[in-house]
Amino acid sequence: MNKHEQIILFISIIFINLNTLPSITPVYSCSHSYLVVQLSSYIAATFSIGECEMTTLTTTRVKLTNSVLKGLSEQIRRVNDTELPGFHLRISERGKMTYYLFYRLHGKQVNFKLGSHPQITPAQAREMAKQKAGEVANGIDVQQARKAQRLQTERDKLTRLEAFIEQRYRPYQETRNPKTATKLIQQFYSGFPELLPLQLSDITAARIENWRNAKKKGGMKDATINSYVATLKAALNRAVDWDLIDHHDLQKVKPLKSDNTRVRYLEDDEEQRLREALRARDQRLKNERDSANKFRQQRGYPLKPPLYDYPYADHLEPIVLLAMNTGLRKSELLSLTWADVDIKRKHLTILPSNAKSGKTRHVPLNSHALNVFKGWAKHHAHQHYVFERAPGDKLQDVKKSWNKVLEEAQIENFRFHDLRHHFASQLAMRGVDLNTIRELLGHHSMEMTLRYAHLRPEKKTAAVDLL
Repeated sequence: MNKHEQIILFISIIFINLNTLPSITPVYSCSHSYLVVQLSSYIAATFSIGECEMTTLTTTRVKLTNSVLKGLSEQIRRVNDTELPGFHLRISERGKMTYYLFYRLHGKQVNFKLGSHPQITPAQAREMAKQKAGEVANGIDVQQARKAQRLQTERDKLTRLEAFIEQRYRPYQETRNPKTATKLIQQFYSGFPELLPLQLSDITAARIENWRNAKKKGGMKDATINSYVATLKAALNRAVDWDLIDHHDLQKVKPLKSDNTRVRYLEDDEEQRLREALRARDQRLKNERDSANKFRQQRGYPLKPPLYDYPYADHLEPIVLLAMNTGLRKSELLSLTWADVDIKRKHLTILPSNAKSGKTRHVPLNSHALNVFKGWAKHHAHQHYVFERAPGDKLQDVKKSWNKVLEEAQIENFRFHDLRHHFASQLAMRGVDLNTIRELLGHHSMEMTLRYAHLRPEKKTAAVDLL
């Protein structure tokens, strides 16, 4: 046995006979010429062993208290509590103190972290250790329970309605149909602001029934209520598919019975007044531009292009006329690029990204629509979009100017979308079959198109006359 081994054996015998003294953990370093062995928290001995150094890092047993922690030497790395088995303190090289509970369960050894000093005191850590030791005694693996709780906490963050919408549902909808995603997501914020902080599992049929009753009393239309609820149901269905929640019970919320077959179209005199109001507005805008140029000329300001040479002073009249003659939705009209319009072949194309159905649709152009496109193209064919508010930026809406024209034309209870109904109604009243109307409107099924069937009573008359 060499000199080094003799010393280690000697120290080990001392520790075997003195349970109150600390155990040792030798650490070797070959840059110095002495050996330090910490025999206790207070006594150190140095031995010279060639050109190597061995510093012993120790573990001691003592009741953990604040005063004990303050008096620990730098070589102490672990303190086992004498009052509670398994409860101990670990000290890092940088001096960070952390409380643990050591336990065995089902053959597995685990060190369960209780907290750090001085965030919690030794007495607080001991109480926590007692509680966890009791759980272990009852067969609970507290380490696994903590991991499960952390996972549940992370899951709960994602399964709040607002977090679910933004982190999972919005990206999903944007990949499916970017055109409708923003409008669909906005329904959650406008219709269910009080539900946004809730867990998905807390959105129950009873809660939605109460919401629906309140909206009904507030005057919201049945069709609008049904639309909101359907949007919410679809989102929760997706959450179930993605295993974020086990189930939901919104299938118990049955749609309200509503008549969504409203068909508002222009009577002949209304259409005439609308056209006259559009022409009068166009002339007024041209006169105002002329008057403004005279003002600029008198003061030496640059003149703006006169509008008298333009078929249309601005975008409103051509947009309205095209809606009446093509049946396009407002969003489809405003998304049109000149590449979508084929004047030579007399048709335009609605791309899937701009269509509500997500499918390409080809719409033939009658002479009225062709004349509008030709007239507008004279001064705007260089643009990317047919209707732009700035170079490369499509027009977003015509609500303000549209409502003003309706007021001037003395037309009430008529939306821009009703121009689409007007288009379909005129076709139905002229004998066009419903399937053709369905194709022109881009309806996914005949159900939506059937609302125009009542405009063709002669078909029913002809049918019974066959008997």
